[in-house]
Amino acid sequence: MDSWEFYKDKAEEWRWRRTASNGEIVGAATEGYKNRADCMANAECNGYDGDDWDIYKDSADKWRWRRKAGNGEIVGASSEGYANRADCEANAKRHGFGG
Repeated sequence: MDSWEFYKDKAEEWRWRRTASNGEIVGAATEGYKNRADCMANAECNGYDGDDWDIYKDSADKWRWRRKAGNGEIVGASSEGYANRADCEANAKRHGFGG
């Protein structure tokens, strides 16, 4: 089972990260939030509010995902690259990707 961590960064803004049972970080906030409630809402968002999902290959030829809000801001992203697209999509589904 994944665990969620909510914490303040160096700028005193709230961020989240999601950790798999093996200790690997499988997702993290890409921006800070002034209040914890907004941070939690972002973490728990299932991507149904008009968010767009990108599944792409990075410069190291690894698969990654990112979620963009309707305003174009990146609100979530994979914290690691995957050798195959299926593993990347499985990780994205843990964060609300519908497929």
